[in-house]
Amino acid sequence: MTPVPRSLQTGSLSGQHSYIWADSVHIVNAIPDRLQRIRNLPIFAACNKHELEEIDRLTDEISIPAGRMLMQQGELGQEFALIISGEAEVIRDDAVIATLGPGDYFGEVALLDSVSRTASVRAKTDMQLEVLDRRGFNTLLDDLPQLSRSILKGLAHRMAEHQLEIQRLRARLAEQA
Repeated sequence: MTPVPRSLQTGSLSGQHSYIWADSVHIVNAIPDRLQRIRNLPIFAACNKHELEEIDRLTDEISIPAGRMLMQQGELGQEFALIISGEAEVIRDDAVIATLGPGDYFGEVALLDSVSRTASVRAKTDMQLEVLDRRGFNTLLDDLPQLSRSILKGLAHRMAEHQLEIQRLRARLAEQA
């Protein structure tokens, strides 16, 4: 077996894929490529290879440390984020209202309608995110109709959750009266 050159024993190739190498040319473990990680997100599960490549071209993968505020309630939205790994807390009016994890996304409401953020989002753990800016988000919605449907389903689900929360709050207020 040929030894792996020292420069390739750990690290990444062209910044895209990280590998852990054995003492020989054989790969011990390879982290799944970006396209597969994107496809693993429920919102992109039905995309074909060409569509995944378009998503990959338009997104940036970023690492976020635990505790960092990602989005602030009331600010104008500039990006849409999909969680690859880690967890985030959704905070509205200083109260944690939800925890998001891999496959979840946030920031779409402000990009769909140029409105202020309806909640803040803080990294609960270290995170890996795929992030789209406004132009990339609109390009994807135009180019991938099934993505528009997935986002609409997600928004409908969130609206239903909000409606349930409103009903619970009204019931609690009625009890206090």
